[in-house]
Amino acid sequence: MKKIITIIFLILLIGLEIYAKNVSDINKRKVEMNKNYFVKDTKVSEVINDPAFKGFGRLIFPVNTDYWSGEILKDIRLTWYSHINPDKTVEIVNNLKERVSVGETVFFDIYTEAEKKAEPRKKDTGLFFFKGKPNEKFAICNAGGGFSYVGAIHDSFPHALELSKKGYNAFILIYRPDPILACEDLARATAFVFEHAKELEIDTNAYSLWGGSAGARVVAMLGAYGTSKFGEKDYPKPSAVIIQYTGLSEHSPKEPPTFVCVGDNDYISNWKVMKSRVDNISKMGIDTEFHVYHNLGHGFGLGLGTEAEGWIDKAIKFWEKQMQMNNRWWSNSIIFLWEGTT
Repeated sequence: MKKIITIIFLILLIGLEIYAKNVSDINKRKVEMNKNYFVKDTKVSEVINDPAFKGFGRLIFPVNTDYWSGEILKDIRLTWYSHINPDKTVEIVNNLKERVSVGETVFFDIYTEAEKKAEPRKKDTGLFFFKGKPNEKFAICNAGGGFSYVGAIHDSFPHALELSKKGYNAFILIYRPDPILACEDLARATAFVFEHAKELEIDTNAYSLWGGSAGARVVAMLGAYGTSKFGEKDYPKPSAVIIQYTGLSEHSPKEPPTFVCVGDNDYISNWKVMKSRVDNISKMGIDTEFHVYHNLGHGFGLGLGTEAEGWIDKAIKFWEKQMQMNNRWWSNSIIFLWEGTT
């Protein structure tokens, strides 16, 4: 009996040693993995030059350095923007690196080398990609920056990341900061997604365009006038445009369903001008939704920690509503065609 107890004790002891070693190995791997992670005190230059982002790291942050500051991630400041969240910034760059580490492609050129050589400013363009569920719908997010720079790290990367968490395939366009050239870049980006939809595993039906400030003007133009107006083939228009804080007043009967949000303390984009535009679009029978947030200024992004926090969930529901309308239209069209053949 004593012999059996001794054997059992030895087995348990060996088991505990194996367990302790496994726990130690797991913790060691976690420590090693965390060594590669960025934190709020990480230098921006380290992110840009990280091997995972070779060839495109500089485009994560504004190319024009005259409009932003901050040597480390938590100190990033962007001209005309507010409520920049360091935790979100860190989450974005870590998420990008994690995706690269598992073999995902997170950046695509939208212009050929020949096109970039002919027009050097095209070297500062491209599409970042947060992949969602296979064969799910897509969105292209466009940051603002007064057509002087592209503030994507605050005004489009966070939006795209949240969309991908919902399962949607989300792109971030880095465009040439010029009102017309930016529209051409968005038209090319849209064409790129449509042309590579199969390999990207994307559903191109009922897509959406998102934009803040200057980027909102770009998506409004593409939404109303289409890709053919800006040098590309005539691809389907978006099922919805999501617009933040831009004082655009121009509108037409060609506008897609439009969601808008802005702060009532915005010294750049007056909320009353935006409300008037939305009302005019609505009067033409186009679906709209408008939100104004009190005591909030320009460029709040996701609005984390403010009255606007959660607006993106409302915007997603608005887009999903348009998806359902689009599906209903297709169903009715199929029924009509079927009945027409009998």
